[in-house]
Amino acid sequence: MFQPEPLNLPPYPFKLTQKENQLFIFDELRKKNLVLTPEEWVRQHFIQFLIKEKNYPKSLIKLEGGLKLNKLQKRTDILIYSKTGVPEILVECKASSVKIDQKVFDQIARYNLIHRVNYLVVSNGLAHYYCQMNYENQSYHFISDLPNYHSI
Repeated sequence: MFQPEPLNLPPYPFKLTQKENQLFIFDELRKKNLVLTPEEWVRQHFIQFLIKEKNYPKSLIKLEGGLKLNKLQKRTDILIYSKTGVPEILVECKASSVKIDQKVFDQIARYNLIHRVNYLVVSNGLAHYYCQMNYENQSYHFISDLPNYHSI
């Protein structure tokens, strides 16, 4: 059974329950208990970080949304929309044991071929990388922090 560990994100008062030797975490956006995996632990922390620290409204956050990529069904971890309903930020979460490498950046870049967001985020809960896209110049650059909701 996965034992939650501290991450490089603020701690939050999650509702954890145990049933039949399995740990569950309550997802307040989907309003249900989910099996607590290492990746889910990171995803739930990042969701709370977006809501509580960066002021993104819960109503604009979509979790594990499906998308078709080269006829394959894929899932984005977190997609955040602007006030006007346009995809704005794409977040890929990995377990803390997963090294953030080129494969992870390639994965989020493939997903962004569909969404074309302004910001990409990759996190394993310990390291967080933020990129701002520039479609006009077909480039991107790393930024030190994700903008607050009111500044996008």
